[in-house]
Amino acid sequence: MIQSMTGYGKAVVVYKDKKINAEIKSLNSKQLDLLTRIAPLYREKEMEIRQMISTRLERGKVDFALWIEKDTGVDPTPVNAALVENYYHQLKDISRRTGIPEPEDWMYTLTRMPDVLTRTEQEVLTDEEWEAAGKAVANAIDALVAFRKQEGAALQKKFAEKIDNIERLMAEIEPYERLRVEKIRQRIVEGLLQIPGVDYDKNRLEQELIYYIEKLDISEEKQRLANHLRYFRDTMAVGHGQGKKLGFIAQEMGREINTTGSKSNLAEMQNIVVQMKDELEQIKEQVLNAL
Repeated sequence: MIQSMTGYGKAVVVYKDKKINAEIKSLNSKQLDLLTRIAPLYREKEMEIRQMISTRLERGKVDFALWIEKDTGVDPTPVNAALVENYYHQLKDISRRTGIPEPEDWMYTLTRMPDVLTRTEQEVLTDEEWEAAGKAVANAIDALVAFRKQEGAALQKKFAEKIDNIERLMAEIEPYERLRVEKIRQRIVEGLLQIPGVDYDKNRLEQELIYYIEKLDISEEKQRLANHLRYFRDTMAVGHGQGKKLGFIAQEMGREINTTGSKSNLAEMQNIVVQMKDELEQIKEQVLNAL
């Protein structure tokens, strides 16, 4: 079954007082185009994360994010008491020397001074935490792949429907092929009869008519189109990774349909060809999203 390049996946893994969030989104692209936004603690693992993603996702414009949510109630940001006291004495001294009134709410003022509520300790990524973060990354990728498969199933159903429609329309052309032979004969004969005093050789007319009909014959185009339709179905059955090939087959189908249209000198046939083109255009639009 084919897969879509459009997908979304998210996973959350709890580690101690942290929630490790991994989110990944993808859209269609000719190759893998990966953009990552990774929390500083995990940036040393960026190459490993990229490898995990590229191994599972062959193509697509992929946006990946890995971030941390902490339970601030469990581990609140510490107050730098020494710095608060230092700011307090400095402000008191400035007020005494300049005459500027002291703040009415000292606590409000001091807690908003630089670095008073800033963490100074450096976190180190442990193997245990990375195992938890790696699990979040893997789970998010799994969710994205599942989404792609679901979208791919819908695509495959749509493609099958459009291929069936083209095949049905192609069969509808056949009655008009036989009808147009008689119409062409009638039009030529009527044209000759409108010329006064013209006597034509009926045998020669038949020969010219056969030559004319052969030039407009679409048997080869119909056979090639039927082969392309069958090849499209067979390629879909192979599985994912066939998106580019499906696009090439759709182009070949378009050539045969266009040639059929150029040879169709009957309004009914041309109307059917327009419908075939419409069905094929919908395939071409959607096949860009097939992996």
